[in-house]
Amino acid sequence: MIHSLFLINSSGDIFLEKHWKSVVSRSVCDYFFEAQERATEAENVPPVIPTPHHYLLSVYRHKIFFVAVIQTEVPPLFVIEFLHRVVDTFQDYFGVCSEPVIKDNVVVVYEVLEEMLDNGFPLATESNILKELIKPPTILRTVVNTITGSTNVGDQLPTGQLSVVPWRRTGVKYTNNEAYFDVIEEIDAIIDKSGSTVTAEIQGVIDACVKLTGMPDLTLSFMNPRLLDDVSFHPCVRFKRWESERILSFIPPDGNFRLLSYHVSAQNLVAIPVYVKHSISFRDSSSLGRFEITVGPKQTMGKAIEGVTVASQMPRGVLNMSLTPSQGTHTFDPVTKMLSWDVGKINPQKLPSLKGTMSLQAGASKPDENPTINLQFKIQQLAISGLKVNRLDMYGEKYKPFKGIKYMTKAGRFQVRT
Repeated sequence: MIHSLFLINSSGDIFLEKHWKSVVSRSVCDYFFEAQERATEAENVPPVIPTPHHYLLSVYRHKIFFVAVIQTEVPPLFVIEFLHRVVDTFQDYFGVCSEPVIKDNVVVVYEVLEEMLDNGFPLATESNILKELIKPPTILRTVVNTITGSTNVGDQLPTGQLSVVPWRRTGVKYTNNEAYFDVIEEIDAIIDKSGSTVTAEIQGVIDACVKLTGMPDLTLSFMNPRLLDDVSFHPCVRFKRWESERILSFIPPDGNFRLLSYHVSAQNLVAIPVYVKHSISFRDSSSLGRFEITVGPKQTMGKAIEGVTVASQMPRGVLNMSLTPSQGTHTFDPVTKMLSWDVGKINPQKLPSLKGTMSLQAGASKPDENPTINLQFKIQQLAISGLKVNRLDMYGEKYKPFKGIKYMTKAGRFQVRT
């Protein structure tokens, strides 16, 4: 199964490695570095790279490549899902998953990885179980460990591992019983020059934070469950009940977890929440070009669009840009030719625009194609697919918990062609 794991930063340095079956030389990563050089962006590195004796499978998160080395053929998604679980576990343990944090907690990182894989096969990947096996680092615990020479490894086996619900520990008690669910949707879209949608799809997740006493049994129902396609569940969900009634029935893990992820790919179901009006022109004879873009809301059900940023990779012939934004701030890097505009919140009464001129290289021919515009945005309290939670019920316990549902839509890879 998984022989080794290498953590590589954006500079191409291997700053951590872990081997389970046998030590694999770092030189195997040369194939990965070659693929990285060929890719224009970090996100474009192929997730599966075959080599003469190994396969390299990688994910890129938080500016770190997590590269797994395997020697036999396995389902690639199995390994990729495990790598994502490693990142989520680090985030859960340390608050953030970054190179300095991993280096500062390198002992705990190795202890956690040792528990997550047994001889190269996934063993304990549930956060609840891992936190009982390996205690999360705190300042006090670090000081005590330094003085006494002890470790973060727990004294006894997790209680949950011996029960029929291994994802939940026994004897959970809270003074405030609460269950919060976040429906987060990410929209990937390509919009052509005329404003028509070329492709559009939604990747959605439901993240939960459940802090309930005892062993509660929850059911979650939706107004329109038929919208959900290609659904992936947490192991706690009873799949037969979902198949027959389209209701989520589960005994939840304690704390934070991802209940399910889903996909909406039907083009007619994907509403595009923003539009971009653009006028970008280059003239053959002139050393000046015109640049003007306006961003506005569309199909947002009256919700505000926040955190809007616009980025565009300009052609090489553009030497500089003299632009005036109606709101927000903009930067243009003459070396990388990257234009960035931090718009902020869109006011529908006064749409934000960025307009001005471009200085072009003298004598250079007109660029073959106009630049593409990449957008980032967030819309609070809206699931763009139209998914709505109907009700959340609890059985098996007598107290009344506090329940909350929050919706959010954000841009994934949202590209406008000009």
